[in-house]
Amino acid sequence: MIKLFENGAYLLNGTEIIEENADTAAILASKLGNEVISKEEAAKNTMAYEILEAHNTSDNMDKLKIKFDKLTSHDITFVGIIQTARASGLEKFPVPYVLTNCHNSLCAVGGTINEDDHMFGLSCAKKYGGIYVPPHQAVIHQFAREMLAGGGKMILGSDSHTRYGALGTMAIGEGGPELVKQLLSKTYDINMPGVVGVYLTGKPQIGVGPQDVALAIIGEVFANGYVNNKVMEFVGDGVANLSVDFRIGVDVMTTETTCLSSIWTTDQEVKEFYEIHGRTEDYKELAPKKVTYYDGMIYVDLSEIKPMIAMPFHPSNVYTIDELNGNLYDILDDVEKKALVSLDNSNVKFTLKDKVRNGKLYVEQGVIAGCAGGGFENICDATDILDGKFIGADEFSLSVYPASQPIFMELVKNGSIAKLMSTGATIRTAFCGPCFGAGDVPANNGLSIRHSTRNFPNREGSKITNGQVASVALMDARSIAATAANKGYLTAATDIDVNYAKPKYFFDRTIYDNRVYNGLGKPDSNVELKFGPGIVDWPAMSNLADNIVLKVVAEIHDPVTTTDELIPSGETSSYRSNPLGLAEFTLSRKDPAYVGRAKEVQKAEKARIAGEDIFAANDEIEDIFAKINTQFKVDPKETEIGSVIYAVKPGDGSAREQAASCQKVLGGLANIAKEYATKRYRSNLINWGMLPFILKEEIPFANGDYIYIPEIKNAIINKVNDIKAYVVGNTLKEFTLNLGELTDDERDIILKGCLINYYRQ
Repeated sequence: MIKLFENGAYLLNGTEIIEENADTAAILASKLGNEVISKEEAAKNTMAYEILEAHNTSDNMDKLKIKFDKLTSHDITFVGIIQTARASGLEKFPVPYVLTNCHNSLCAVGGTINEDDHMFGLSCAKKYGGIYVPPHQAVIHQFAREMLAGGGKMILGSDSHTRYGALGTMAIGEGGPELVKQLLSKTYDINMPGVVGVYLTGKPQIGVGPQDVALAIIGEVFANGYVNNKVMEFVGDGVANLSVDFRIGVDVMTTETTCLSSIWTTDQEVKEFYEIHGRTEDYKELAPKKVTYYDGMIYVDLSEIKPMIAMPFHPSNVYTIDELNGNLYDILDDVEKKALVSLDNSNVKFTLKDKVRNGKLYVEQGVIAGCAGGGFENICDATDILDGKFIGADEFSLSVYPASQPIFMELVKNGSIAKLMSTGATIRTAFCGPCFGAGDVPANNGLSIRHSTRNFPNREGSKITNGQVASVALMDARSIAATAANKGYLTAATDIDVNYAKPKYFFDRTIYDNRVYNGLGKPDSNVELKFGPGIVDWPAMSNLADNIVLKVVAEIHDPVTTTDELIPSGETSSYRSNPLGLAEFTLSRKDPAYVGRAKEVQKAEKARIAGEDIFAANDEIEDIFAKINTQFKVDPKETEIGSVIYAVKPGDGSAREQAASCQKVLGGLANIAKEYATKRYRSNLINWGMLPFILKEEIPFANGDYIYIPEIKNAIINKVNDIKAYVVGNTLKEFTLNLGELTDDERDIILKGCLINYYRQ
C-alpha cells in the first residue's frame, strides 16, 4: 500500500507521523508538552536541510549556492563538459572529478571515435588532475557507490541517475554546464527545494525486489508531480528491513519520479557497506531530528508491494504482474492506446497482443543490467531462481551485466556466473548500453523485460522513423529470472518457491588500484590532450540582440516530451563530441523535418552576423519584417533571427545537455512550454543561452508561424518576466510569454548567448 498525504506532515522521533491539518497544533502540544517548535524550524530538521546547509556558500538558505564535494561524468558527456570548461578558462580540476567510460564502451559504431574519446578523457585526467575509469571496469554509479560516496557529502553528476542517497550522500544529476560551473569554482544555484518524506514500514515479501518498490512509488507520484524538483527523504522502521543493495536499487530509480535528489537514514548496515569497501571513515549516521516537518509524505507499506511491471513506454505505466496476467487483453489494449501518443508515426504498427500465447504473455528478451539491475544481490537472487533450470532454445534470451568488475569477480568466485551461464544466459561486462539502446537491441516488434532504469520509446534501440519498433517493460531481476526459468512466459518471482542463499559480498579494490588512473592532486600542465577527429570545438554563439524573431519549427503536443525524443540516444551518441554532427539527429525520431526547418531559419541569422543580405538568405524573412514594421520600426540587421520549438512538458529523462545544445547550434533561441518536466532540462536551456518561455494558455501560433519579441534584451536586464510577443500574420497578434524565475547569473548567461561566452566575457 502506498498513501500520499494531501498536506505536509510532521515526523516525531523518526516514527510517528502527524499530518498537517486544523488539529496539528493541539496534537503537537500534547505530544511535546512545553516544547514549542514552529513549522519553519521543524523544516530545518530534515537530513536534506542539514546537508544543504553544510554545502551552501551563500548567507541565505532560501537562495542556495552549492559547492559539491565530488563530480562524476561518463563518456557521453565528459568530452563536451571539458571542452566547454577549457573554452571558459579551465586550468585544473578544483575538486575530485571522475571520468568513467561505461556508455560508449563497445567502440563498435563510428570507427575510432569512441576510443578516441576515451583517450581524450585519460589525457584530461592527467593534465587537469582527475580519475579515469577505463571501459568495462564499472558503470558510473556503481563506481561512485564503491569509491566516492560519503555520509553527509554531495556529488554532482552529468547523468540523471546520479543518486547515492541510500549511502547518506545527496547526489544530483544535471546537464554538463552545471559541472562546468563547478570545474570553474562557481556554484550550483537553486532555491531551497521542498523535502518530501518517504516513510517505509513493514518488510517486503520474499521474491519482491527493489525495482518492484521503486516502480510502485513512481506509479503513484510521477503524473501528479508530487515530488517534482523536491528531495525525497527516506525514513521509517521499514528501512532497517532492507539490505543496502536493496535500498540502492530503490534509490537510483527516484530519478524517474522527477525529484531533485534523495537521502536516506543510515544505520549499521550502511556502516558495514563502507567497512566492506575499506572506507569506514566515510560513514556518517544520518537521521531526522526529534521533530521534523516535511512538505509531503509518501507512506509505503513494503509488505503489501507485489512484483511490478512498467509497461511501454514509461516507468510510471505500472501494473502488478498478477494484475497484468489476470487481465491480459484489457491491459494490453490500454497500453497500445497509450502508445499511440508516443508512436505518432503512420509507418509503425505497434501491438503487444501478438505476444499472448496460450493465454500467457511471452517476451523475447530479458536483461539485468546497469546501475539499477547489475548489483550483487540482484544477480545472486536471480541465480538462485535459475539454478538448475535453462532458458530454452526459442526466441527468449537473457543477458546479465554485473555493474562493476569487483562485483563480477565476486560472482565468479561464489559460482553464480557458472550457474547463470549453464542456464543459457550470457554474461557481459559493466556497460550501460541496454539502458539507452546501445546494447541488446531486440528484434523488430520484440518485447524486452529489463531491470534497468527507463523504457521510453527508442531506449531499446529501435528506430521508429525507419519503421522499426520494439519495446521494453521494466521489472525486477527476480521476476525476470522467474520469467527466464519459465522460458519467456511472464512470471512473478513470488509465484515460485526458492531458497535465497544471500551470500556475503567481499569487495576487492585491487582491480581498481591496478587499472584506474588516479591523478587527484597531480595535474600536469605539460600533458598534451589527445584529440580524435570526432572531437570538435563548439561553434561561435552570439550575444542576445535587442529584439528577436522566432520561427516555430516544431510543435509537440504529447503530455511529456523526453530528452530522448529531443536528441535520440543509441548510435547517435557516437557523434556526442561533434556538436554540429550530433545536431543532425535533433528530433529525428519525433519530427524528422525539424533539422531542415531550423537550418533554413539559421541561414538568415548567419547572413546577418556576416553582414550579408538577410533577405537573400531566406526569402520568407523580408515579408515577415515588412509585417512587423507595420507596427514597429525594426532594423533587421539589429534583430536576432532564430527558431523555437513548442512542447507541452519537455525535458523528462536524461540529463544530457545535448537536448538543448543541439537546438542552439542549429539556431534555436528558445523553447515554449506549459511547464518543464525537470529543472535540469530548463537549466540546460539557460546555460546554452536559450530562453525558457512558459505559456500556460492554449498556444496562439502554429508550426511554421513567426513570432516577434521586441525589447527582449531590456526585459532580461530589467528582470521583467512577463514578455509581450506577437504572432506575425496579416496582423500582429499579441500574447504574453513568461520566463519564470531567473537568477542574476542566469540572466547574464542568456544575455551573453551561452555559458562559454559568459565566462569568456
